[in-house]
Amino acid sequence: MGEASQKFPKTNRLLRRDEFRRAYDQGRKVQARYFTAFVLPNSLDRARVGITVTRKFGKSVSRNRARRMVREVFRRNKWLVPAGVDIVINVKNSLMEARYSDLESDFQAFAERLSR
Repeated sequence: MGEASQKFPKTNRLLRRDEFRRAYDQGRKVQARYFTAFVLPNSLDRARVGITVTRKFGKSVSRNRARRMVREVFRRNKWLVPAGVDIVINVKNSLMEARYSDLESDFQAFAERLSR
């Protein structure tokens, strides 16, 4: 893998509220063990991800840790996700006790379902 594939540039992220809204309103809802994802096709040649963690999840330290874990899992496994989709990931409380490897295998199973 080259250096470029290890980065997580802004082009791989959903940044604006209307992008999140569109995924919620028009996207397909997919349940996973540690998160709920809303998947919507986009007109780009790459997958983009947005991550939401509600205050019910815990204090900011916990929310930021969950966000970092999901971002890292996406960064390492984005080659599994079909190009041309926007994904909004809502983290579930069960992620609090999860190990990184558990989240990664859950994400890989989710990506597998997307490619079908």
